[in-house]
Amino acid sequence: MVVVLGFAVVIWGAGALAGLPRRLRWTGIGILWLAVVLGHLVLPAGHALREATGGSAAGWMLLGGLVLVVAGYREALGFLKARAQGATEDDTTEALFRDAELRRYARHIILREVGGPGQARLKRARVLVIGAGGLGSPALMYLAAAGVGTIGVIDDDTVDATNLHRQVIHGDPDIGRTKVHSAAEKMMAINPFITIRPYNRRLIEADAKDLFYDYDLILDGTDNFDTRYLANRTAVTQGKPMISGALTQWEGQVSVFDPANGGPCYACVFPTPPAPELAPSCAEAGVIGPLPGVVGSMMALEAVKLITGAGAVLRGEMMIYDGLWGETRKIRVTPRADCPVCHGAGLATGTGRA
Repeated sequence: MVVVLGFAVVIWGAGALAGLPRRLRWTGIGILWLAVVLGHLVLPAGHALREATGGSAAGWMLLGGLVLVVAGYREALGFLKARAQGATEDDTTEALFRDAELRRYARHIILREVGGPGQARLKRARVLVIGAGGLGSPALMYLAAAGVGTIGVIDDDTVDATNLHRQVIHGDPDIGRTKVHSAAEKMMAINPFITIRPYNRRLIEADAKDLFYDYDLILDGTDNFDTRYLANRTAVTQGKPMISGALTQWEGQVSVFDPANGGPCYACVFPTPPAPELAPSCAEAGVIGPLPGVVGSMMALEAVKLITGAGAVLRGEMMIYDGLWGETRKIRVTPRADCPVCHGAGLATGTGRA
């Protein structure tokens, strides 16, 4: 065996001195390996050549298999790196990925609709999530796992035991902690390659404008209408899309409000808040545990599609999911010509309907 390894070293060294490329040198070593294996398979037991090279082909075949596995892994990693760092006409800024990130995002990168450029856009994206509760929990976890580079989360609440059956980003040890810091800890555990910005406060008029300015996309997972209407006004003013989800008991809904690109804003579809008795809170009406996971995951998916440009987002459409009966339907929503929010900004025309 030592003799064979010596021949391999000679082949590699002679090739290097002759200036042969690495691939040709590896080919020479591969031919040597093949000759040794064939010798073991063809020559009779006890032959001097077989004895001099280990007595059995098993070890050499195992060695060849290991080399093939390592070589295949290196080729696959190189392929993913090339796709991840490739640039398109509208995405010319090179995004640098560590090898660990390429392994993490490999299933994204091989998707035709995402690829390397799409993953690079995700890495550069800045998404603000309002609320770290039922809808925010799955949305935050999937945005982190997908590789969104900067994720802000704003919430002034603390974790309560009644949250835990649906707000899956929090656990029993988090009871009493601020939700944003509990959520940030879990997101960093999911993906250490991203930046998390927790804001332990309620979204208010005084700082909404400056806060939204730092982000490209807003996810509305709030549980009150005052905050939702404020988020809508601010997003419209800055021309940023807002993905909004809502749920009660067994039913949820999600839509992309983006008047800067021809869709309605939230106020087009819901000009005024409903009466309190028509929209009870989860504490009053209850909510089935997995429902926020379904709707919050839909919100994260719409965000990934918006960022990467994949598929068709729910702009001008609202998806309604009935978990009790397993039904999903979509309704068309359009801008309102008399909407005081987006029409006043000159961003929408048409007749509102839902």
